[in-house]
Amino acid sequence: MAEQDDLFMYDDEESIKFIRNYIPQELKEKFTDDDLAYIVDLIYEYYDESGVFDAEDDQEIDIDEDALVSFVVKQAKKDKVGAYTADEVMFIVRGELEYCESIGMFE
Repeated sequence: MAEQDDLFMYDDEESIKFIRNYIPQELKEKFTDDDLAYIVDLIYEYYDESGVFDAEDDQEIDIDEDALVSFVVKQAKKDKVGAYTADEVMFIVRGELEYCESIGMFE
């Protein structure tokens, strides 16, 4: 149930603003808000497929950032949305994780 409550605290627009403030200037210029929203959607698709949302409340969540980044890069290429580098996506993934941490989502 805590997961459900945590998801209600999540605000898509706020997460995009947070990520935009988190990433380096050159990425702010490269990625639109729609690009960031697409990548965030892929991050949550990865969480769903990898069982992150199936964790028990008292179970520590361990997210393999490299696997997550690889998933996003491959999926974006497959969807013909963009050719993102692992380094670019890693900044966005870390920004997303920091946003989740800031709202206590994974506690």
